Formats: sequence, structure tokens, C-alpha cells
Amino acid sequence: MYKIATLNKISKIGLAQFSNQYEIVDDVNTANGIIVRSQDMHSMEFPESLVGIARAGAGVNNIPLDRCADEGIVVFNSPGANANSVKELVIASIIMSARNLYDSINWACSLSDDVSASVEKGKSQFAGHEIAGKTLGVIGLGAIGVRVANAASDLGMNVVGFDPYLGIKAAHDMYPCIEIVDKVEKLLNVCDYITVHIPASPDNKEMFNKEIFTACKDNVVILNFSRNSLIKEQDLLDAINSGKVKQYVTDFPTDGIMCKPGVLCVPHLGASTEEAEDNCAIMAANELMDFIDNGNILNSVNFPPANLGPITEGESRAAIMTKGISNPVDLAIRMCDNNVITAATGGLRGEYGYALISSSEPFTKIKSGEGVIKVRVMQDL
Repeated sequence: MYKIATLNKISKIGLAQFSNQYEIVDDVNTANGIIVRSQDMHSMEFPESLVGIARAGAGVNNIPLDRCADEGIVVFNSPGANANSVKELVIASIIMSARNLYDSINWACSLSDDVSASVEKGKSQFAGHEIAGKTLGVIGLGAIGVRVANAASDLGMNVVGFDPYLGIKAAHDMYPCIEIVDKVEKLLNVCDYITVHIPASPDNKEMFNKEIFTACKDNVVILNFSRNSLIKEQDLLDAINSGKVKQYVTDFPTDGIMCKPGVLCVPHLGASTEEAEDNCAIMAANELMDFIDNGNILNSVNFPPANLGPITEGESRAAIMTKGISNPVDLAIRMCDNNVITAATGGLRGEYGYALISSSEPFTKIKSGEGVIKVRVMQDL
């Protein structure tokens, strides 16, 4: 019986994916797997029994990825499972900004006497504009970004896209209805709205800074539903005060920007719908179960993908994790030279490697060696 611990409240529909070989527990110290949403795990110690952590969501900045890799713990996320939920919030925020809905609602709620007459007299101060015909820049054309781009196009917006992880030809081929540029600077001065959908990393920390804001079109609206580390907050506030940026909309409020003029902060609601929470939990549970049962890795952020399908009757598998080994599959085969190997797969993600090998006989003697982090055997005999 495998034990799965949950951190935060996890969808019951997601947890129901686990077979009767799994038990949901509260004690992390006995767990073989963990499903987590937003709880910070950086200070946690992990038991030797733990082999996988699945994040019911896309971002994994709350998980110590390198430490997990060094301990042979595979970390999964759920890319795309919350994409529609985030898309809808982004589109709602664009319309909310265009029509000054936040300020107008607050103003209307402040009225107490002769409300009808006051509304008619004062409503003109909140006159906005339609989004049809305006230009939206989408930075990051992954599962969320492309949905935002398509929805905005359906609403009559012109869409310009940039993806730092896709070549311009590949992006053109994948998204023929979106104007693709090869440098982010090429969309800055033509876009009325810019929305960012890229994962946070040390390479893009505070990428939205004075230089970027200066290059933007006047009165641009910036939307950030990715991570707050992408924004240099003081430069943002300076750009708002100068009139360069009309409004900044985010669901990552911080002390530095909360309640500042020109900043519209909503709680971190991007994935907070019943549907998204169910979808993320379902994906996380299935990834974790497939890894524990079969050794397959899909959507890991610290180890490479590997897939030999479901384990079959009479089959044995050995999963071997490495660090600093150039060919983990070759090493794994040599480590298991007492077995007849029927299939093998694996690869590298940075310095960390993974090999999954199959045999029709039990793995009884697996040699270890330098660079091997962990060995795990799965058998259906």
C-alpha cells in the first residue's frame, strides 16, 4: 500500500484517481508521494520513503527543486490544467481595465443620496473604450498564453506574440493566426495591452524594468498573471506616475504595490475555480501514480521525461537516477548486466539523469556506482 500525503486542500475528484493500492494520509513522514498546491516546502525535511511530489498547478517556486533532485525525488507540475481558468481571468481583467469597472463600481457604491441622478451626472468620468481594434501583446505562448491570444482575437483584438522559448518559425507554424515577433522589444511600442505568461526564473527576474517600460507605447496596460518576480516594482510605480503605464493588473499583490494608484490587485485567483482545481489535481494524481506504479515520468520539472507505458504481467523495471552522468541509460544497463534488458529509455535534464529499464526477470543484483542518486525497482510478477 502506497501512502500519499496532501498539503493544502486538494480536490476530492483528483484524489479519487488513486487506485485501491493507495492510501491518503496526513503524515508526510510516512509518505511515498505528496500532492501540494501553494504551501512552502523549502524548509521541510523529506523522508527516505518519498519518491515524488506533484504540484496541483503550474508554478513550482514553493518546492526546493534541486534539493529534491539530489534526494532522488521527482517533482511534477500540471501544465495547462488551469489554462482556461487563467485565460478567463486575464480577459476579464482586460475588459475591466478598458471600461474602468473597478473605479466606477467603487464610486457607485459610495453614493447614498439621489443615486439615480448622481449616477447620470457623474458616469462620464469613467468612460472607457472598447477592446475591439486594440492591440494585445502576449509574452509567452504556452498553454495559457495561446488561449489568451485566441480569446482576444475572437473579441476583435489584434494580437502580437513573443515566446522566448520558441524560434520564430516554430511559433509561426504553431500559431498562424497570431503575428509573431522574434524580440520582445518589437511588440512593446505597438501594444495597448501587454500580458505576460512565462515561468519565473533567475534569467527573467525583474525583466519588466525601466528599460522595458520606456520602450512601451504610452498609456499601456500591463497584466501579470505569472509571477511577481518578473516586475521591478519601483520602476513600475515610476512608469505609472509618469503616465507611461496607465494601469498594472496582477493577481500577485505585494506590500510594495498594494493599493497604489494605477495598480489593480486581485487575490491570487488565476487557478481558483472548481474546474481548474479538479483538473490540476487529476493531472497531479495521475502523474504521481504513473511514476510510482510504472516508473514513467511526465511533466517533471527536475528530471527528464521517460515512458515505457504501463508495466505488464511478469515485467520488472528498474528506475535509476543520476547526477553528473552523461549517459544515464547506458550506465543503468551496465548496472543491471545480470538481466536481459527488453526496453530502456531516459535522458538528461541539466546535470540530472533518469533511466528506466525493463526486463522479463526480476532485478536482483543492481550494481551501484558514482553518480547514482537512487535506484528503485518495480515488479509485476
